[in-house]
Amino acid sequence: MNPVGLPMRALGGAAQRLSAAAQSRFMTSTRSLLTIRALILGMAMALLRVSSAQSVSHLYGGVGACAECHQSTINLWNTTAHAHAYQTLLTAPTTTSGSLASHTVGYGFPTGFRSAATTPRLEGVQCENCHGGSANHAANFIDLSALPSLDLSAAVCGGCHSGLQHPFYAQWITSDHSHVPGLSEIPDMNPASRINACGRCHSASVRLSLLKAEPLPTGGADMPVTCVVCHDPHDVHSFANVLNGVYKFTNKLTGETTVINNRQLGAVYTQQLLNPLASTVNYSISTNGTLPSQYNANINLCAQCHNDRGASWSNSSEPPHHSLQYNMLLGTVGVLTNSTAPNLPGTHSQLEKQCVSCHMQTQVQPAITGHSFKVELFNVCTPCHDDQGQGLVEFLSFVVTNRVSELKGSLDSWATNKAPSALKSYGTRAWEYVTPGDLSPGGPGPTAKLQALIPVNIQKARFDLYSVHNDGSGGVHNPAYVLTLLDTADAWVQGELNKP
Repeated sequence: MNPVGLPMRALGGAAQRLSAAAQSRFMTSTRSLLTIRALILGMAMALLRVSSAQSVSHLYGGVGACAECHQSTINLWNTTAHAHAYQTLLTAPTTTSGSLASHTVGYGFPTGFRSAATTPRLEGVQCENCHGGSANHAANFIDLSALPSLDLSAAVCGGCHSGLQHPFYAQWITSDHSHVPGLSEIPDMNPASRINACGRCHSASVRLSLLKAEPLPTGGADMPVTCVVCHDPHDVHSFANVLNGVYKFTNKLTGETTVINNRQLGAVYTQQLLNPLASTVNYSISTNGTLPSQYNANINLCAQCHNDRGASWSNSSEPPHHSLQYNMLLGTVGVLTNSTAPNLPGTHSQLEKQCVSCHMQTQVQPAITGHSFKVELFNVCTPCHDDQGQGLVEFLSFVVTNRVSELKGSLDSWATNKAPSALKSYGTRAWEYVTPGDLSPGGPGPTAKLQALIPVNIQKARFDLYSVHNDGSGGVHNPAYVLTLLDTADAWVQGELNKP
């Protein structure tokens, strides 16, 4: 007997025997469709009779009820902190109703956890914390009305990961990840033109469907980037720390050598994340290919989406996407005078947590969880920059913002004074892409045919300009490289301006 009072193993055997009979008759009968329908109906009636003969004693069945069919998943879950959440309360100074609700199954409900003595099977964060009470499903798994819920919403996690001490959900709500497609600056992800190409990073439901080779959630694609895009609720994963140890790093552009001290994570670390915190391999996912064919599980978690999508200066349709942060960190996006693919990583790329190092710094009081993904603290700067970190960030951002504005002004000057006559009707947008970036609002750029009239050096300069602008870090991701890109672009534009 299982925790909900049903002989599930015997029932499972009966179901298996019926299934075998159905398979045999399918292979021998010329009326296979009618036969299968009859057998399914018979099996359903048999199961319902068994179910009606037993009383379902608990709405919450506990993990034991799920183990009948999902033992392999439960074996993985047993390695997570969720499985052992109740044990953390045993050493806590006080235990409140709120902490019991977030560390047990169904606390406060009639069939939920009451005490370790009476309901030990409901200790910890189990399947039913996220999927809802499932005893009825375990008792009668063919009853579609009793199926457990499968909700990718961040609110599922926010039910426990909230409050003044750990406001994960409240801070995620303030992040761009929480923006709902179709209800924000992110467009509707359901159209066929977007669901695969854009939805792979702008929709949790689409991304998970693609990676699991499941049907696309047409009609349900407008879901933000929720917890399950980054976190694995069922398992922990071990990752090799590719930046582990103490070593010297020399910046190829400045020649400056920095001692890197990466000893926080260790050589191997284990977390409930789908991907590692850092990687040093260039990575890009083009919308021209499928996500599974380009996916690399060993790439930085953030870089899975924050990559340049195969951007190239020779693409005249639109600027590089706003997602190129990983490539800017590694110094692999942009174009230099030698026309070879750059490989000029910044010193900040050597931090063992890379993006997380700055964008997910934490604090106990007042609680900062890092899930706004905004740089709210500057403690990570201290080892190298003492207490000057914030000031340096603000100064660099000021310089880069002004340089971007000056370069844009030079391109506008070329458009006004040097652009071919066929481009003059576009005004200061004569240097822009077919679909201009946000530096040139107000209308379209030159058509695809007219793009050929824009000098190659102007095309390269605009690519570098937008690579820096759309990176959005104000140069912090890779300061020396950003300034080099702007210098290179400025030289190209000035060269065109100085032509007779």
